[in-house]
Amino acid sequence: MAEKKIIAVVGATGAQGGGLVHAIANDPASDLKVRALTRSTQGDKAKALAEMGVDVVQADLDDLESLKRAFAGAYGVFGVTNFWEHLSPERELKQAASQAEAAKVAGVRHVIWSTLEDTRRWVPLSDSRMPTLMGKYKVPHFDAKGEADREFSSRGVPTTFLLTSFYWDNLIFLGMGPKKGPDGVLQFSLPMGNAKLPGIAAEDIGKCALGIFKKGEEYIGKTVAVAGELLSGPEMARAMTETFKQPVRYQDMTPEAYRALGFPGADDLGNMFQFKRDFNEAFCGPRNPSVARALNPALQSFATWLSRNKSRIPLQ
Repeated sequence: MAEKKIIAVVGATGAQGGGLVHAIANDPASDLKVRALTRSTQGDKAKALAEMGVDVVQADLDDLESLKRAFAGAYGVFGVTNFWEHLSPERELKQAASQAEAAKVAGVRHVIWSTLEDTRRWVPLSDSRMPTLMGKYKVPHFDAKGEADREFSSRGVPTTFLLTSFYWDNLIFLGMGPKKGPDGVLQFSLPMGNAKLPGIAAEDIGKCALGIFKKGEEYIGKTVAVAGELLSGPEMARAMTETFKQPVRYQDMTPEAYRALGFPGADDLGNMFQFKRDFNEAFCGPRNPSVARALNPALQSFATWLSRNKSRIPLQ
């Protein structure tokens, strides 16, 4: 029997990387096996992966040499960065460059780089409709990833550029779920008007990545955008009303109001939602759910994801 091809997964204990680790581990019939990369092999999530029989390897995105060691002998790499861990686009760019360099040195044959649009293609820094942040970004956590695409291209690394979408899991972890309004009725607030918001379960991004790796070289050099469903705020509120068995009302906000909420990254997210609203056709166009479904036949709808996770969503 042929030896299985190793997929080195960056961020193996995170949302996207964790989804891919579990997808590969739960598909023993494939010709792939996973190497889970994490900063701390002694963390609870890393230990849980090791107990599943996953090969867990220490690597740090701020340490190029550790990435070279972790990528050595791998057929494929899933590359990702976590802006929200440090809120620094410059650090994110450097981490992406390190992944690209390590992949080149290791001779990796297929990298999937989890990326997003550089919004400055649509909203130049001179555009006053949206404030410029940190001196040179409009949506820092988008723009840095989009800018980092060239780190892979310029090195000739065989790469698939995977454009992701809004995690529905943000309703659980980032306090974006419905909250009680002054009249006691649950309100779901977004600065999106009635524009569509492409969304996806984080674990399904990992399953889509597995689908791309299974296709082999077919997707190298291509950009693939994934979403589970494209829903407006009112449509999401109606789905939550049905799931929670109580009214959930959609509350539109202005991007200005969202930016003023004051939590770390509120200005970034306010700009993000404004970009998705104002350039909705350009953002939604590539994210046809049929693309994700072809890669991941078990792709969840929002209603399905809600029914499976309703007990985890805090109703404040």
